[in-house]
Amino acid sequence: MPALLFGSISTIADTSELQREAFNRAFAAEGLDWQWEGDDYRARLERSGGRSRVADYARSTGQTIDAEAVHRSKSEIFQRRLADAPVSPRPGVAETMQQARAEGFKVAFVTTTSRENLSSLFEGLGSDLSEADFDLVVDASSVEHPKPDRAAYAFALETLGEQAESCVAIEDNLGGVEAAKAAGLACLAFPNKNTAGHDFATADRRVERVSFAEARSLIPSD
Repeated sequence: MPALLFGSISTIADTSELQREAFNRAFAAEGLDWQWEGDDYRARLERSGGRSRVADYARSTGQTIDAEAVHRSKSEIFQRRLADAPVSPRPGVAETMQQARAEGFKVAFVTTTSRENLSSLFEGLGSDLSEADFDLVVDASSVEHPKPDRAAYAFALETLGEQAESCVAIEDNLGGVEAAKAAGLACLAFPNKNTAGHDFATADRRVERVSFAEARSLIPSD
């Protein structure tokens, strides 16, 4: 049975601006005079991992900070904002999942974000989309190494009992694409608002609206 693997929160609902806002609020809360504007933030998204971005930025400014504490603050703010701000599935997501199931595909959510972030996302989505709509949900606690390591996808394939060649990953960022390709998966790039300007040349295809037909076309026919 083939499978469709959504690779990050913003392949489901575009929370990229909520994430940027949460970083800036966390900086203020931690007494840092940092402000990540749109262009700066978009450049930083070329590397995976919010904690790493914070640590890298501190090094670039010559400051010594507790990156773990700043990132923890950011995550807490982000989770509260998900509960307050209206979030909904991105265009085509619900239809793609429905069509995939109708065609006998498994559907998984393969992230390396925290379980708390995912719980807040599903709370924010309400009746539009729930964890029960997925055959498998992978989060940071599932694997030792986050993306761009292949571990999350390898774990998903093993748990689902599927081969890479019969599955397609949908990713919105470069680190996610790298992880999918390292696991031997075909990958459909579905950029979010803040990754739209990135070079997704390593993905098999790029779309502005996800569709089941596009995803299925990446699986070799017998």
